Amino acid sequence: MRAERDETALSLRKVVVLGRLDRTGPAGVSDLAAGEGVRPQSMAATVAALADAGLVERRPDPTDGRRVLVDLTPAGRAALEADRGRRIDWLASAIERDLSRREQDVLAEAAMLLARLTEGSGRSGRPGR
Repeated sequence: MRAERDETALSLRKVVVLGRLDRTGPAGVSDLAAGEGVRPQSMAATVAALADAGLVERRPDPTDGRRVLVDLTPAGRAALEADRGRRIDWLASAIERDLSRREQDVLAEAAMLLARLTEGSGRSGRPGR
């Protein structure tokens, strides 16, 4: 999927940050950096570029006035959804084009098994138990 990314689209790093904000809600730059395993300075540059593009906004943390939170804007959410749509379309086309019917069936079954494992992982320390 990375090789197929549209060069005019958002960079993968920016999409990852938007996706994290979508899943987890507003976060500080340090929290985003730790979650993605990058230096806070690198994340600050990514956040600044996203803010300049109007895809995220920065606001004071209501519980800690020293901290700034980063959150998606409506434009950021729309950009993320558009990117997700492009990736889903590419994957669906690749599966249909490059896999045999039997391979498609195996892939569908594997997806169901993975879903079952992830659904059960919250019940104990071991997946599916």
